Amino acid sequence: MDRPREGREPTIAELFDLTGKVALITGGTGHLGSAMARALAEAGAGVVITSRDAARAEAAAAALPRPGSARHGGLALDHMQPDTLPHAFAHAVESVGPIDVLVNNGHEAVPNDWTSVTAEEFTRHLANATGYFVLARLARDHAVQRRAPASIILLGSMYGLVASYPDAYEGICAASPAAYHALKGGIVHLTRHLAAYWAADNVRVNCLSPGPFPSEHAPAPLVDRLSTKLPLRRMGRPHELKGAIVFLASDASSFMTGQNLVIDGGWTAW
Repeated sequence: MDRPREGREPTIAELFDLTGKVALITGGTGHLGSAMARALAEAGAGVVITSRDAARAEAAAAALPRPGSARHGGLALDHMQPDTLPHAFAHAVESVGPIDVLVNNGHEAVPNDWTSVTAEEFTRHLANATGYFVLARLARDHAVQRRAPASIILLGSMYGLVASYPDAYEGICAASPAAYHALKGGIVHLTRHLAAYWAADNVRVNCLSPGPFPSEHAPAPLVDRLSTKLPLRRMGRPHELKGAIVFLASDASSFMTGQNLVIDGGWTAW
């Protein structure tokens, strides 16, 4: 077992500091992605926000805080089109700088639950994981080429760990999609696999799994019903993921890889 290195112990401020780093976050204009993008910027990172809409990504990047001299940028990227990802990744590097942190947050939803989803829709939804993998491999290869460490974060879900409650949705809206559960369970395990293979490259891979963080568009009766399923008796707020994403991106989690950090208000505790 290795002995701790001699020298000065880093402070908490130093461990969480992302100054001089560049983070790429897919889906960085959305409900949760925008909060995580702000967190990375507030910690000092240069942030590349991606969206399928280039103008939207650029506007979101322009609005990010700049506590130091960090540069931000926005660009079009669709992780559901894997053949386009090498070019988009290279564009991000050219625009802002070498990528140290990748947050695979983009998500294309599936419209139907198990009662009506087609085979084509189910398969299409699983392609979200393909995009995550291709981008993660690009980030890993980029880090190895630079001989630099990297942190890769995949967005999972509490529904990658547990089934949903049928009575939470009954009479209000369609059930939580079976394809979504298959996707997120796969992403959680993909995290473990990549972490094991890339640890020797000094590339860490972790998963962040939120619980219920509904947007303002969620039906109020559903929010009320879901709240009864949590020990904290309320839904999550986007800013409550900010600490977790900075922790996973920074040296504060330098001895952590292959793990799934669950922020769910206690949903999976019972």
